[in-house]
Amino acid sequence: MNLRQQITEDMKSAMRAGDARRRDAIRLLQAALKQREVDERIELDDAAVVAVVEKMLKQRRDSIAQYEAAHRQDLADAEKFEVSVLQDYMPSALSEIEIEAAITEAVSTAGAKGQQDMGKVMALLKPRLSGRADMGKVSALLRARLAG
Repeated sequence: MNLRQQITEDMKSAMRAGDARRRDAIRLLQAALKQREVDERIELDDAAVVAVVEKMLKQRRDSIAQYEAAHRQDLADAEKFEVSVLQDYMPSALSEIEIEAAITEAVSTAGAKGQQDMGKVMALLKPRLSGRADMGKVSALLRARLAG
């Protein structure tokens, strides 16, 4: 069963269980997936679905920060619930050690010598780590590695 089918099955389960919050969160995801398919005239594979989920998670986290800054805990809690639902569709996260190993391998593959080679190394890392690691954190670790 691919990720798209899993999302559809989870929607059906939420509807049967009468879980309106979960159903609504999954509907938002399905709408975003459908929008991307229509816009690009393609059928999304699992990697593309993960990319959409990742984008939605980033949006939700930004919203949470803004709602908490504005002292709107009710809205922040709603976004946090959506994050918990969306997180179910992400691949398992890599550990620090696995991220460090991937960075080390990419640096040696690219022959990176300094900060000017950061783009080359990130181009190698992004397909391997996207959805499985926070790319901002990966970028910071890589920057520290190349500076040292």
